[in-house]
This record gives sequence, structure tokens and C-alpha cells, in this order.
Amino acid sequence: MVITIGRTYGSGGRVMGKALAAKLNIDFYDTELMRMLSDETGINEALFGESDETLKKAYFGQDLKWKKNPTPLPASDKKYSSEANLFRLQAQMIRKLADEKNCIIMGRCADAILNGREDVVRLYCYASHADCVRRAVEVCGLPEKEIIKRIDAIDRHRENYYRHYTGKSVSDSDNYDLCINTGTCSVDDLAEFVCMYLDKRGISVSR
Repeated sequence: MVITIGRTYGSGGRVMGKALAAKLNIDFYDTELMRMLSDETGINEALFGESDETLKKAYFGQDLKWKKNPTPLPASDKKYSSEANLFRLQAQMIRKLADEKNCIIMGRCADAILNGREDVVRLYCYASHADCVRRAVEVCGLPEKEIIKRIDAIDRHRENYYRHYTGKSVSDSDNYDLCINTGTCSVDDLAEFVCMYLDKRGISVSR
């Protein structure tokens, strides 16, 4: 079983994901995925980009070709480190992890990459803008005005990134099995709620 988690910046989705992984005793992948990709391909980790946390250039148009042709280019190809191929390498790693183990994967279009698999549970974490600002201020320790700009910029980037590679909006509830307002409960309660949801669906994971 694989749990994918999309989220708005400041919603605490990553913290909830780590707490959930601890409760379920399964591996958690976020920036770790970038390090693994770098080790496996020899491509500098920075080129993959921490796409859920770091702003990159805006994406224009769509690249849906990976759905029909998911195989990455060989290392000898001059476009091996192109953004389109980096995404294919990332998608390949995500599918490999899903084949090998129970785990949680944060962001990076994992829900779309693994779409159609019966062993995947797709979550989306969100909160009110005020809750996201409050949480981000507590975590980052930056002035509220800067946090508001950061939230708006990162959420816009995530929307552009997701739409570029999926043709859909990252906040569209149709993409997910369960959408969670993280501003309503503590992190531990939210993680326990997801565990209860899995139990109700008859999804057994070692806990």
C-alpha cells in the first residue's frame, strides 16, 4: 500500500504524513526521493529540484507525454537532464517504490503517477489561509507579511507544476480519495483519523 499526500503550503500535510508513517511503521519519502534519484542517476540533486518547496520557473503548456511513454531517456542522450526526462526519472522511482514497499510519498504528482493502482490511497491536506499563515509563522519564524507572500508563491508553483504534468488542478477533489482540513485537529489526531479511514476501507497495514 502506498499513501500519496498533496497539500497546500502551511497546512501541515508533511508533518501529518510523517506522524502517519510512524503510526503505520512505514517509510516516508519527501526530499529523500531527490537524494535517491541523484545517487541512482548521477545527476546533481539540485537539478531535480525540491518541487514541493522551492520555486522554479513558471510552467507553460502541458507535458502529458510521460503517460504514454513513461520510460526515461538513456544517460547517453543529450536531453537526459532535461526537465521532461527528470520528471520521467522521478516517476520511475515512485513506481519502483510502490512496487517494493508500503510507504508514504509527498507531492511530486505521485497521486497521478500511481493513478489506477488499487493499492494506492490518495490524500490531500488543506487548511484555511489564516491557519496556513499561523502554522507557517510558527514553523519558519518569519514575519507574517513574508509568510503570506511565500504561501501564495509556493501554492502557485505547485498548481503550475501539477497542471503542467497532469492537465488538472492540484486542488481538485476528484484527484483524491480523501481531502482533510488539517486546521480542525492536532497532527496526531489527524494521523489517527487516517488510520481509522484505512481500517474502514479494509486496508491492512502493520501498525
